[in-house]
Amino acid sequence: MRKKVDERIRTLIENGVKTRHRSMFVIVGDKSRDQIVNLHYMLSKAVVKTRPTVLWCYKDKLELSSHKKKRAKQIKKLMQRGLLDPEKVDPFSLFVETGGITYCLYKDSERILGNTFGMCILQDFEALTPNLLARTIETVEGGGLIVLLLRSLSSLTSLCTMVMDVHERFRTESHSQATGRFNERFLLSLASCKACVVMDDELNILPISSHMKSVTPVPVREDSEGLSEAERDLKNLKEQLTDDFPVGPLIKKCCTLDQGKAVITFLDSVLDKTLRSTVALLAARGRGKSAALGLAIAGAIAAGYSNIFVTAPSPENLKTLFEFVCKGFDILEYKEHLDYDVVRSTNPEFKKATVRINIYKQHRQTIQYVQPHEHEKLSQVELLVIDEAAAIPLPVVKSLLGPYLIFLSSTVNGYEGTGRSLSLKLLQQLEEQSQMSNKNVESTLSGRLFKKIELGESIRYTSGDPIESWLHALLCLDATNAVPNIIRLPSPSECDLYYVNRDTLFSYHRDSELFLQRMMALYVASHYKNSPNDLQLMADAPAHHLFVLLGPVDESKNHLPDILCVVQVSLEGQISRKSAIRSLSDGHQPFGDQIPWKFCQQFRDSVFPSLSGARIVRIATHPSAMKLGYGSTAVELLTRYFEGQLTSIAELDVEDTQESPQVRVTEAAEKVSLLEENIRPRTDLPPLLVHLRERKPEKLHYIGVSFGLTQDLFRFWRKHKFGPFYIGHIPSNVTGEHTCMVLKPLNNDDIEASESDEWGFFGPFYQDYRRRFTELLGFGFHSMEYKLAMSILDPKINFTEVDPVLHSSNEFLKSTGEIVTPDDMKRLEAYTNNLADFRMILDIVPKLARLYFLEKLPVTLSYTQASVLLCMGLQRKDISVIEGEMKLEGQQILSLFIKVMKKFYKYLYSVASNEIDSTMPRLKEISLNPHSISIDEDLDEAAKKVQDDMNAKMDGFLKPELLQQYAIVDREADFEHALQNGSGKVLPGGLISVKSHRDKAAKHGKKNDSQKGGKKRNKDDHGSKSNKKRKA
Repeated sequence: MRKKVDERIRTLIENGVKTRHRSMFVIVGDKSRDQIVNLHYMLSKAVVKTRPTVLWCYKDKLELSSHKKKRAKQIKKLMQRGLLDPEKVDPFSLFVETGGITYCLYKDSERILGNTFGMCILQDFEALTPNLLARTIETVEGGGLIVLLLRSLSSLTSLCTMVMDVHERFRTESHSQATGRFNERFLLSLASCKACVVMDDELNILPISSHMKSVTPVPVREDSEGLSEAERDLKNLKEQLTDDFPVGPLIKKCCTLDQGKAVITFLDSVLDKTLRSTVALLAARGRGKSAALGLAIAGAIAAGYSNIFVTAPSPENLKTLFEFVCKGFDILEYKEHLDYDVVRSTNPEFKKATVRINIYKQHRQTIQYVQPHEHEKLSQVELLVIDEAAAIPLPVVKSLLGPYLIFLSSTVNGYEGTGRSLSLKLLQQLEEQSQMSNKNVESTLSGRLFKKIELGESIRYTSGDPIESWLHALLCLDATNAVPNIIRLPSPSECDLYYVNRDTLFSYHRDSELFLQRMMALYVASHYKNSPNDLQLMADAPAHHLFVLLGPVDESKNHLPDILCVVQVSLEGQISRKSAIRSLSDGHQPFGDQIPWKFCQQFRDSVFPSLSGARIVRIATHPSAMKLGYGSTAVELLTRYFEGQLTSIAELDVEDTQESPQVRVTEAAEKVSLLEENIRPRTDLPPLLVHLRERKPEKLHYIGVSFGLTQDLFRFWRKHKFGPFYIGHIPSNVTGEHTCMVLKPLNNDDIEASESDEWGFFGPFYQDYRRRFTELLGFGFHSMEYKLAMSILDPKINFTEVDPVLHSSNEFLKSTGEIVTPDDMKRLEAYTNNLADFRMILDIVPKLARLYFLEKLPVTLSYTQASVLLCMGLQRKDISVIEGEMKLEGQQILSLFIKVMKKFYKYLYSVASNEIDSTMPRLKEISLNPHSISIDEDLDEAAKKVQDDMNAKMDGFLKPELLQQYAIVDREADFEHALQNGSGKVLPGGLISVKSHRDKAAKHGKKNDSQKGGKKRNKDDHGSKSNKKRKA
């Protein structure tokens, strides 16, 4: 049965074609596919030019195959089953067979970027994500249609309870119930879009599209040639510059007036050739930024520039740019393979993207892609082009700047991920520097010039497109305009942290929407990488919670408070031990629960995942309130909240009350037919903001964070007593940063831990990671900045108060073992005495550095000395490299180094000298033991012995019996006579002969008498004297 189509539908399509605005149709019902043919027919009638091309996006399966032969087989089967009447030709089959349809899987949607279609069909709503929605809608040209097919839905409200594919990633073991808040807000937003019609599968307009009642045809503003005012201005500009080379030919490729002016500005800077200009191009998606840059690069090659470098987060981002470079070459009559060659990447990650163009028409010229963190390769550059600069971290962009011509391009809002730190901070600094140099006449020659270009007009459709406004509001892509100025910055101590109720936040009420836009504005302003998918994560993920830091709230004034800081938290953990052991054995890491799984993997610990914790996903501060302590206040309040310090004990002890079931849009809507269903925002909503004192906290054991490792960020988390347990070995290609995960244990009675350890249960794991990181500094972290490495290690460098028991010599010798040998000590001594070069001890330095940073060498060093030791000992860097990093002369570094070695040698020698000496070869020593008796006693005993011997001998010599035979019998007469015969002198021999007159018998006879007489003479003094005289 034929049925007349509602005139309002035709009017809407024709109005879109006239104004070059897009229209959107949401078709609900099982037969929604059949209405695509009718909509396409109406569009073809309204468009004067060729038949509109169609983009058909789907999840994994089409009802009719896109392959001709397979489609014929499918139609044959349908006819056999009686589902298709062969007499009547199916209009949809004819529509598919006539061609002009591009089929695309949602997972392959990246390949359609940069293409333009007249109609876009989106089926399988459950597979859509905010990114895919924006990416596909953006390909439709002005006047085109976006058709969204919602099948097997009994009512629109059932869309809110639809299980989306992305919810599978949001679920974790302990949080498995995802909520469709994003879909609810999407559905409510359709009513606010003036160019959107919600229909059933018979093209009956549903009550949600009540605004369609007032659709009327619009007049067209065109001149006699059919050109609008903007098109006429662009045509005039092209005609004026026809004769200028290379501007004239290149500007013919421009599609809008804004784009033409941008190319002229770029080429003015190129032809200036002073190389002191910085040109920044800012625009939303689809404004032709990459095309303008590509044409400008082609003009720079024509102007004779030799070395042009292009950088972007990935070479895939430069597909359009290199495409327009080649189009520019074609206009300038450069021939591929004759005048230039295009080199494609062999890296499989880059998917054969263009990375280099070699030109040799005039002389050797190069356009080369470099990764953002490879700024050291920019030595000979003349022109540097940075595309998608907002998706690169601000410090990396700053490191790329230098004394050459710079073209910057940035997406200020869009679906590919962007941030505003570039335009809010860097461009503001460049503008101020340019203004300062303009004021000083002397510095104008050396100062840099800064120009900023903004593109407002879209390439595919005219400005004021209602679909663009709806999409930007839905996905908060215009959030950059929602950053309000803060009237008064309160003291951080006056601020309070509030819990944000997500049901109210995503309810699509006017105030809730404004608050959501402001929250997203802070996200975009403070983070370099943002994506619309973050919005769905915030809304639907069951484990995620939102907190905002607000100043003192004046309830008498009826306006929203200023948001100073936003904190997004994800609850993690509570994983069963069985799941943890299975994950360890399989080596598989499920979605979510980042910190528990990474901790489990790092330390092979199956108990930690069972603990409950929170991961701070994001912390975003207002741009005008940076570095004023608001972020620190938010973290401190959050920690105190989860430790139960902000809630009274009575509230903590009370049992969980049964919450009343939340009334969603599904229940709010009346149970009526699709044509009578009325969709309105909910009215019975809880308060948007809840003070933390009024909400019971979850019982947690720790708080963790995962972030890109930079000096400032690490110091921020370290200041709040977070310790690292994982740092990724491979840095990011875009940022050059390592992924870092830090953890802070909370006060909790469930876990037994040493009270003396400030890290609690985390202490042993933290010390283990410090030891591992010390070893890894010579490998994956060899090129890490020394300040960052010192912050991570956090070594104890001041040992003024050393525990003598802890650092006893026995313990030291036992712990070091054979690390420092006697030969090492000899070389160390020679170096400290300036008798050897530092290269002589380079093999010992890593050992000593490892001991020092593990706090086994209690020697006090200055921070600079410890840094030199880390660079030379752990990272094993050359002196020339350290000079560049520390900004010191080589001699200064060696001076610091020898001071360190002297301190080490002094300590080692004092502790281990006895042990080392005992191992050295030496002569055997004679032991000298003391006598058992004193010297005086020994002398007395020896004197007595000698005396006794002498007495014994004298007794033998002086016996009278023996001396009797020599006696002079005749007394003195014979003796006198003998002396007289000798003339009174004694002979030299001393002997005098006196003849005896007694015979022998007489001698023997009187033997005894003579003995007695001898004894008497001995006693007689007189006898003794006479004997002496005789002897004399």
